[in-house]
Amino acid sequence: MNATPVSDTWERGSPYEQYIGRWSRKAAPLFLAWLDQPAGKRWLDVGCGTGALTAAILDHCIPGSVIGVEPSEGFLKLAAQNLAGKARVLAGNAAALPLDGGACDVVVSGLVLNFVPAMQGALSEMRRVTASGGTIAAYVWDYADGMEVIKYFWDAAVSLDPAAAQLHEGVRFPVCKPSALKAAFEEAGLTEVDITSLDLKAQFVDFDDFWRPFLGGQGPAPAYAMSLPEEQRAALRARLESALPSAAGGAISLSARAWAVRGVTRSDV
Repeated sequence: MNATPVSDTWERGSPYEQYIGRWSRKAAPLFLAWLDQPAGKRWLDVGCGTGALTAAILDHCIPGSVIGVEPSEGFLKLAAQNLAGKARVLAGNAAALPLDGGACDVVVSGLVLNFVPAMQGALSEMRRVTASGGTIAAYVWDYADGMEVIKYFWDAAVSLDPAAAQLHEGVRFPVCKPSALKAAFEEAGLTEVDITSLDLKAQFVDFDDFWRPFLGGQGPAPAYAMSLPEEQRAALRARLESALPSAAGGAISLSARAWAVRGVTRSDV
């Protein structure tokens, strides 16, 4: 059968937190440690979502100021609650940042770039608001290989419905690879472009802990799961449960790797 188109839209914070947010919170400190920025910098988090990366900046980087920009009203509300006035949270998107040119020293984006329709336009806008000599950096999941939470799901889905292969983020988002990220940042006119992997473990107490977030309906994989008739969704659940590696007692440990990229702005670009 033909795979049902699914939405990439994230609207509500709670399903996101259960599905990806909890792993994003673990990736953010690794990303910031790699950036290793001096204290007192003016930070911008583009597509701040529920505020995971913004909160990590506050906790680890001694920033002079922090601004989060997010298009989703539901995420904005939760980010404002989570950050409790410690950072400014503004409505906006990567293609039209509500800031003056050169307003920031460090512009970051966590798990967002692959969802931006025109990434070069977004990078150009991020460059506009970054001061000369400032840093622009981002990280995205390694959907094709190292983000096993999602890879196991799609492998099981495709084994039951070959048409689902076209929905796999590893296929749909070819930018989520080191060579493609480096090329995108260099094309945007950034210098000193560097790439690294952010490796962590996604731990689940049992299979239900793994499966439950896919029932939230937000994001490509959960949206696909909830688009299936109940019988097919049950078959997918069973296939996944048999495929996932589990320890005695049912605990599951999977890799969750992201690729991070950074570059430096210069005044003549």
